[in-house]
Amino acid sequence: MTIREASANDIDAIWEIFENVVKGGDTYAFAPDTTKEEFLNIWFAPVMKTYVAEDDGRIIGSYFIKPNQPGLGAHIANCGYMVHTDVRGKGTGRQMCEHSLIVAKQLGYKGMQYNIVVSTNIKAVELWKKVGFRIIGTIPGGFKHLQLGYVDAYIMFREID
Repeated sequence: MTIREASANDIDAIWEIFENVVKGGDTYAFAPDTTKEEFLNIWFAPVMKTYVAEDDGRIIGSYFIKPNQPGLGAHIANCGYMVHTDVRGKGTGRQMCEHSLIVAKQLGYKGMQYNIVVSTNIKAVELWKKVGFRIIGTIPGGFKHLQLGYVDAYIMFREID
């Protein structure tokens, strides 16, 4: 597997992953009926860099990195990761996270924060902990899970060394 910066040629493959992830309504706050045009504004906004994980010429995951806040909060990075449903649980998410930490350091970020990690997404919570993130806050009922209703969401953070 290789991870590289995304190009316009990757948009359809990333859209397929994005659309499948958000329609589940269980891990991301994006609306399940997000359009492709909205996706482009979300995943390819001017303030972010977008990457893809590729295996044998197939896009199997994607992530973005951007400042978590503008101005005086721009030294903290924020990322979002999505993995194709066919390859979940095989290390793609972890490799993209580790890659993003390297990119974050190269870009001069001092830390990385995830603003809304769904508490019921146990695999993601455990993965982020394994790569050094800690829960720094809980938003009670902060996520409207399509199957479970309102569930807690975590704010997770780690320093960039």
